[in-house]
Amino acid sequence: MGERETWMTEEFGASHEGAVEVVLSDGSVPEPVYFDSGSGSAGQRVSQWSVYDGRPRIPRAAALRAVCSCGWKGSEQDLDWEAIGQQDLAEAGDGQADACERAWDTHTAAVEASTIPLPDTITMLLEQLEEEIDKLAKTSPIAAVRAARRTEITAEHVGYWAARSTLHDLTPGQAAAALGLTERAARSELARLGRYNPYTG
Repeated sequence: MGERETWMTEEFGASHEGAVEVVLSDGSVPEPVYFDSGSGSAGQRVSQWSVYDGRPRIPRAAALRAVCSCGWKGSEQDLDWEAIGQQDLAEAGDGQADACERAWDTHTAAVEASTIPLPDTITMLLEQLEEEIDKLAKTSPIAAVRAARRTEITAEHVGYWAARSTLHDLTPGQAAAALGLTERAARSELARLGRYNPYTG
């Protein structure tokens, strides 16, 4: 896969990394475009949707769609090349690209809704804690740093036994679904919190 703009949420990270994918008129997805650096060094492979404008040796995009690293694909957003004419695709297709990002936002919202819910008291306390540390940072940044460190220490303490219990109670697939992560990411997160080797337990 070539270089392209991607989107991620803080909670789900690479488990749900989104991007705009190009679809050609025959329904296929084109290979990355190779740009020679011209300096004798290695060139660059690019999959950014805006480069697929039909220039010589470059396929022309017929539509754009949102895709996610989890395998989800959004609906196609057609490109009207008669209307686009000689316009730069990066500008002419901006509306379709924005629609793709909104579709991915809806997808990640659905992922979040499918995760195990947190009690309202926990959600409110976490939001309040973030707000209080933000306010503290405006008057005493170093005190906010200490508060952030104490928060990390607390998370490590409570996360240790929670991760160990999850390892005992749930399969990797169940844990992944509850957290909205891939199985690999869920294993890694539980291992980090539970302080054990994910390959040996």
